[in-house]
Amino acid sequence: MSRSKINLSIFHEYDIRGIYPDDFNKEIAMQIGRVFADYTQAKKILIGRDARLSGQDIFDGLTHGLIEQGVDVFDADLVPIDFIYSMTAKNNYDAGIMITASHNPKEYNGLKMFKYSGQPWIEWVDGKIIKEIINQKSKPTTQLGKIKKVDHWQQYIEHILSFIEKDKIKPLKIIVDAGNSVAAKVIPLIEKELPCQFIRRFFEIDGSFPNRSPNPMDENVLERLGRTVVIEKADFGVAFDMDTDRIILVDENGKALLGDQQILLLAKEALENYPGAGIVYNLMMSRAVPETIKKMGGRPIKTKVGFCFVMQGMREQKGIMGGELSCHFSFKDNFYADSGMIAFLKFIEVVSSAGKKLSELVKEYKIYEKVYIPSIQVLDKNKTFENLKNRYQDGKIEELDGITIEYIDWWFNLRASNTEPVVRLTIEAKTKELLEEKLAEIKNLIS
Repeated sequence: MSRSKINLSIFHEYDIRGIYPDDFNKEIAMQIGRVFADYTQAKKILIGRDARLSGQDIFDGLTHGLIEQGVDVFDADLVPIDFIYSMTAKNNYDAGIMITASHNPKEYNGLKMFKYSGQPWIEWVDGKIIKEIINQKSKPTTQLGKIKKVDHWQQYIEHILSFIEKDKIKPLKIIVDAGNSVAAKVIPLIEKELPCQFIRRFFEIDGSFPNRSPNPMDENVLERLGRTVVIEKADFGVAFDMDTDRIILVDENGKALLGDQQILLLAKEALENYPGAGIVYNLMMSRAVPETIKKMGGRPIKTKVGFCFVMQGMREQKGIMGGELSCHFSFKDNFYADSGMIAFLKFIEVVSSAGKKLSELVKEYKIYEKVYIPSIQVLDKNKTFENLKNRYQDGKIEELDGITIEYIDWWFNLRASNTEPVVRLTIEAKTKELLEEKLAEIKNLIS
């Protein structure tokens, strides 16, 4: 396959993702399988997939390319992504691949790929690395690999349950929105081990996702979940995305929690067990996050946006856990990888132990007034950044990821898209009035 036939925009910093079959299909997956095998030198690879209708076709192409290079493929079938992370490491596979497009619409599919070399962490394989070598000629192999079905479910459930103390769990009533995803395979197995009552929504696994958007942060998803929580008088509700790496909570009043609030709930529990530990957060989170982590006696660690950077920050700066505004939460003892299921169990334990309503628990975590605009059209991204740095040169300027400029009572971050002529703006202030004033000011400068 020639390089010109592949839409290179499918290769991202931490995954490969595109519309099926136009941009990402069986043939492209086959070529990726070949170069991934050559690049990693892996001989045993664990592969899982979410429920997308194109998943089997992508699996067939990917595994064809892998076994051509002598790789033995271990097929876990439909599983959550943290299954692949943890079971790859616990069973000493050389690498793991999850076929998923996460929260993207049903017409998308993609790959998340990593290596494992016996360390206490998995090693992410950058999609852009694959992009650079996609057209390299594969090295010949003398013996084809094989495909074998595997079942690590019991080991996986034991692993995620090891993150909580089951005797602390109270008989909470929880609404679980699986969104027709692989979460529907996990929740019944957890339910057998806990005294909680899980009221199920959209548990029929269906890759056409007929009941709601794959994105659990969609306003309609959260509004419907919130209504159900109130009607059922549940303790809280939860919605997962399609590979379960994102988890969104709704309190007993039907109000959705921000990612900033969710990480602080997890941070408090972590710091009670590991005083002084590092908690990783990305730079889009509220200023209240590092402030509160310090008050809790923890060590806040700021990273670029992207769950792979959270993992990297945890490893390099000895963090115990980390999270993102997009509600990915990573744990050191999960090989530094993210897990919506572990986070879910942790939230159950937090609410059980506190003996308070979820709304009462997050009330103390005051988040400042904040706006996130994911797409602003610009003609010249570099000029836009320079104009802002010149205008706000009296502020504290940081260029960890895009530009972040901070003042005492407000701050903003501007990041450029890698594939589109747009920028993404996060702005936060201590008051709504100041937020509106500075937002209008910055939008005028950008335009």
